Amino acid sequence: MKVRVLVVDDSAFFRRAVRGMLESDPEIEVVAVATNGREAVASVAEHKPDIVTMDIEMPVMDGISAARQIMASHPRPILMFSSLTHEGAKATLDALDAGAADFLPKQFEEIARDRTEVGRVLCQRVKTLARRRPAPPPLGTAGARPVRAPVRTPAPHGRIGKLTQCRLVLIGTSTGGPVALQKVLTALPADFSRPLLLIQHMPAAFTPAFAERLNGLCKIEVREAKDQTALRPGVALLAPGGLQMSVEGSPGALRVRISQSPPELHYRPSVDVTFSTAERANPGSNLGIVLTGMGADGREGARLMKQNGSTVWSQDQASSTVYGMPAAVAEAGLTDRVLSLDECGRALVDAF
Repeated sequence: MKVRVLVVDDSAFFRRAVRGMLESDPEIEVVAVATNGREAVASVAEHKPDIVTMDIEMPVMDGISAARQIMASHPRPILMFSSLTHEGAKATLDALDAGAADFLPKQFEEIARDRTEVGRVLCQRVKTLARRRPAPPPLGTAGARPVRAPVRTPAPHGRIGKLTQCRLVLIGTSTGGPVALQKVLTALPADFSRPLLLIQHMPAAFTPAFAERLNGLCKIEVREAKDQTALRPGVALLAPGGLQMSVEGSPGALRVRISQSPPELHYRPSVDVTFSTAERANPGSNLGIVLTGMGADGREGARLMKQNGSTVWSQDQASSTVYGMPAAVAEAGLTDRVLSLDECGRALVDAF
């Protein structure tokens, strides 16, 4: 069966562009279009698409309000289109809190230089998200949380043992990561005894706003990482978008290095880069956690961790927005513990 899509945007030009790219894929059908959020809510109820692509800024009803209403009444994956500005970043994070599953830049040149490649990325993202159906219950004030699927790997239960040998916690994630990181980090106390490094696949314009948001919500301190920043207990450093975050120094005197990304690396920042360099600088004394996301970034870094005696956890399928990155780690036999998103923050507290 084809993936059925509703395209929502107040720009006729953008609607035509998105529709044309989607319908170039024989596995996708655009069942309807809408010009504002109110039309989108009604069209979802009428056409029951598998997935919705949604602009944020629209007349009559904006995309954030529409996403919130759709997730409350007819929950399904929503892919937002956002502008790569500080204000656009904050609005996109609001949309993810409202239940949207993922976002893409509205400036197509930020996705790829070639229009054919833009279409390929868009179609792949739509088909991947559409395979997973969201769950309706809200989380706090954030709105419904997307995407539940049958569990492939059962999560172990019971109390987490102490990880006294682990001096550093690293968390890598992609699609669904902003909500997942918020859930995990808000569970940590202000006196959390380990430094944390966060690697979220995210554009450069978004990471300052995301770090600012997490810092306002969490008891621990959260900052966007700067070059040569020393790691401190109870402080989480977020890798800047578009760059790579490495770990340098020696155990007890670790710091981050922020650098330009080699062109051959697809992910900027890359979970593999941070995991691997942390393991070389701090061998056998790390906890790497791989959360929801597309692809397999983090698997090779986790492999090096396991070879040196560090610990690796991964998120379970049922609570992942997209079970790609954590599946890659689990299916390679690199996971010491498979945890639901609800368990992860509590497990970190128990471990330290």
